[in-house]
Formats: sequence, structure tokens, C-alpha cells
Amino acid sequence: IRFPTGMGELDRVLGGGAVQGSLVLVGGAPGIGKSTLMLQICGKLSENAKILYVSGEESPRQLKLRADRLGVQSDNLYVLSETCLGDVLESVEEEKPDVLIVDSIQTLYQDSLESPAGSVAQVRACTLELMQLAKEGNVTVFVIGHVNKDGFIAGPKVLEHMVDCVLYFEGEQHMAYRILRAAKNRFGATNEIGVFEMSEHGLVEVANPSAAMLAGHPQGASGNCIACVMEGSRPLLAEVQALAAKTQFGVPRRTAAGVDYNRMVLLLAILEKRCGLFLSSSDVYVNVVGGMRLDEPAVDLPMLLAIASSFRDKPLPEGVMSFGEVGLTGELRSVNHLSERLSEVHRLGFETCIIPKQRKDQIRAPQGLALIEACNIAEA
Repeated sequence: IRFPTGMGELDRVLGGGAVQGSLVLVGGAPGIGKSTLMLQICGKLSENAKILYVSGEESPRQLKLRADRLGVQSDNLYVLSETCLGDVLESVEEEKPDVLIVDSIQTLYQDSLESPAGSVAQVRACTLELMQLAKEGNVTVFVIGHVNKDGFIAGPKVLEHMVDCVLYFEGEQHMAYRILRAAKNRFGATNEIGVFEMSEHGLVEVANPSAAMLAGHPQGASGNCIACVMEGSRPLLAEVQALAAKTQFGVPRRTAAGVDYNRMVLLLAILEKRCGLFLSSSDVYVNVVGGMRLDEPAVDLPMLLAIASSFRDKPLPEGVMSFGEVGLTGELRSVNHLSERLSEVHRLGFETCIIPKQRKDQIRAPQGLALIEACNIAEA
């Protein structure tokens, strides 16, 4: 049985809403907005359900100040500042909430264990207790977990195996946009993302991420190309920027932000070998605007076009974008979800799209969108 959380982007990532009796782990770096997200959904959920918000990191006064800022007020929202799991379970037994939110799992401890809170044993034992509570009491439990320096949930990897759903909250702390991504979901797909923007009144859902990511796109500047990638069932447009400058040292520098570094180095070698662009004497920097990370092969062609544009100092014509995978021989390979990508490209006003050569029965281009098909990167 599913129920809406009140935030459409979160419902999308969960697979259509939260599931009764499920245990959901929300992970992310400190200050990314995990507690803000959980407190915001309390406002909507408390209209039809009783919520117990357990905070081991903030006092009730601090939570009240944040709730006032976010505009969250309800008689069905109960706050408990506690770190002992036994006391939390007693409160759950007394209040009988429909939804339990724990912020965070690293602050909870069990009296029966001698290890400190946040240790492997404590995190595992507390999560196991919460899982039994969710299954036996049909309580929907949201657990906030911090990530370590490697970007993984702090504590044992077994924590992710125990829960029903693992959500990662990503994004640069100094960037406005946040990406919510499912790493595991027993009740839905794991390839959907939700996009939020951090504002002074909390997290705001971004209904049209492509338009937001392309805001401020430079006109007539060399070294940039628009790419179209698929995030789950949603096509997203992002701007790939490149800068090729004559190196001042013996060994040229290579820097990649938002794309895989090794993939970028590989593409530079293909560009030099197959197109005759001698980049071995140039520093090359590649960046994806907006703090997004693009791991899909479809970003290969836009990256190459942006690098070539910067190296030759010739801007791509206005209204042109591209997508496609590049092989080691310089050939262009087709990508999936072609019609969805082309629809999004046309919707945002682009007039020309450079794509790998397709079979004729595959192409369903929207009216008004010109397709340039290329067999290899030299043609593109």
C-alpha cells in the first residue's frame, strides 16, 4: 500500500510514493539537506498520519526554529530528542505513530552493547530493531544516515542490505541543485532521480530540470555543447563545457568535473588519432554546468564537440546540440530512448541535433527538429 509524501520528486524516486511498513534509508553528506527534506514531508504527511520525529542531533527548540522557517505546523507531528533506542521504542509503543523518522542512525545506541554510538555493532543492531518495528508494527520508518569521505553510508555495508530502500542525496554544498537518487528499492525502479533546489524556505522541487540546468547558457562562445542524457525514464539536458589552452609545462594537464576522468582522457586520444587535432600540447579542462554528474556513454559526442570547438576556437551554431557514444575507432554508436531524447530537445527549442547514423525505422523526429546523422566523429 502506497501513500504520497507530498513531494512529487521524492514520490518519483520511491516508485510512486512511500510504502507502508517499509524501512527507507536517506544518505548524504553533512549539510546537503537530509533533515530539511524529512521535516518538509512531515508537513504533508501529518495531514493524514501521525508522525514521530526522533532527533539525536538537534534539540526540540532547534527543530522548532527550522519548522517555523519551513512553514511546517501540525498537531500530528511529535518531536522526541533522544539517542537511546530503548526509550525511542517505548515512545513508539505509547504514541503508535504511522511514520517514524530517525535523525540520524549514527546517534542511536543500545544499552546492551558496550560499543559507542555510531560504531559498526551499534548501527547494525539499531537498524535491525527498526526493521523489526517497521515489519511487525506496519510503521513506515525513514532513517537518515551520514556518508563517509568515500561517499558511502557510514557504518557497515550490511546496513544497505537490511533496509528496503536506499536513497542518496547528492550535490555540491555550494550549488543550488540537489539530486535525490535511489541506489536500492525493493518496491520500485532504481534508475529514477528527483531534482530539488535549495532556497531560504527549504527544498523546492524542480519540475523542469533541463531548463534550469541550461539557464545562463552563453551565446556565441566556443567550447560548449548541450548533451541529452537519460536519468531513469526522464531525459535531461545539460551543458558540457571544455577549455583547451596551450600548456606551459612539459606534461599537459587534464581536469574533469562532472564526467569520468579516464573516459575524458580516452576521448582525447581518439580525437587526436582519428581527427588529427594535436591536443598533446594543450591543457584540457572539462566541466558539466550545474554540478551534475554525467556517466552515460551518450555524453561522449558532446564532450568531443566541446573540446574540438575550444581547440579551434569556433563556437557551435546556436540551437545545435548532440548525443551519441564514441568507439575507439572513432565511429558513432546509437544510444537508447531516442524518441524521448528528441522530444525533450524539441520541447526546449533546439532546432538541430547531431546524432549517430540510425536505421530509418528508428527515427521519429518531432516536426521542426533537423537531424544531422554522422557515422564517425570526423563527420560530426
